[in-house]
Amino acid sequence: MHIVEFGNGTLRFLEKPPAHAPHHGFVWIYLERESLEADTPLLQHAAQTLGGSAVLDLHMKDLANRAHPSHYDYTSIYDLVIFRRLATEPEVRAEGVAEVQTAAALSSFGRIRTRAVGFIVFDRLLITVHPSDCFAARTFIERYLADALQTEGLSAAARSRLPNSAADLMLRMLNVMVDSYLELRKDLGAELESWQRTLLGPGARDADWGALMSARNALHTLEDLCEEQNDAMQEWFDTQREQPAPWMSQAERDGLLARARDVIEHIQRVVHHVRRMEQGAETAVQIHFSALGHRTNEIMRVLTALTAVFLPLNFMTGFFGMNFEFLPLIHSAHAMWGTLATMAAIAVVVLAVFWRKRYLARTGR
Repeated sequence: MHIVEFGNGTLRFLEKPPAHAPHHGFVWIYLERESLEADTPLLQHAAQTLGGSAVLDLHMKDLANRAHPSHYDYTSIYDLVIFRRLATEPEVRAEGVAEVQTAAALSSFGRIRTRAVGFIVFDRLLITVHPSDCFAARTFIERYLADALQTEGLSAAARSRLPNSAADLMLRMLNVMVDSYLELRKDLGAELESWQRTLLGPGARDADWGALMSARNALHTLEDLCEEQNDAMQEWFDTQREQPAPWMSQAERDGLLARARDVIEHIQRVVHHVRRMEQGAETAVQIHFSALGHRTNEIMRVLTALTAVFLPLNFMTGFFGMNFEFLPLIHSAHAMWGTLATMAAIAVVVLAVFWRKRYLARTGR
């Protein structure tokens, strides 16, 4: 558990929660989900002392739930926000499933796994529950720890980066989590483009359809995840806009709402990009089957043209192959050569006609 007190442009790390909340600041209590059950009594005491109300048992269960979807709930004293962040590569491999995954599942689409992060937001207290070694919380802890180790001559510009409220700090952490989804877009887009080239290439028969179906399912999951995030943040934003904190100045409130709109806009960008990739995957599959149909038609066109070339030749050989005693030219010494020349001329003429009509030309040129 980490306890950080923010107040008057300064911060300090504490061994235990303070006896009262700062008048011009707030307290951040960060703990990992694995230690939530053991730290519950201390957490409830801090919530009662610093926030003015204990956390409901139902909300404590939500914080302890690893699989809880993104969600927003509230009481008259505090807000509850559950947000699913993108799991890091070590976290994905720590699940012990990497050995049984295919090469495609180990790709960017296979890394779309999430972890639930819980926020309890009071006026002067922020409680966050993270998975073990959460990068979002670790980033802010390290940043604020570096600030806390500075001398008293620290410039005002550096201190101005500190959050001015519990909700402000929550939005900053949410922004970091959403940015990880924005960074994942590049890998997903490049990988999907590679699959599209494979589907439309000459070796499309060797395409890994199982991997493509897994990618489509991953995109659907990511879209549902982002929509849940957007709904939760939109509800929280509407609550803050309709019921502003009485102790917050207008400038602080405007800055908080602007940061909230920025987080929502980033989530919507991810949703928009995921939908575009889904449409791209569907279009690639449709174009793939259209290309297969076009190649089949070309093959049938060539075979039909060749059949038409040999049709008169087969007629001639069938005619002179009949078992009659008297046939024209059957006893002539030059009949065979004349017949061969005629057959060759017919074949050349038919091929020339078909070539002129582009029956034998490649339409893709």
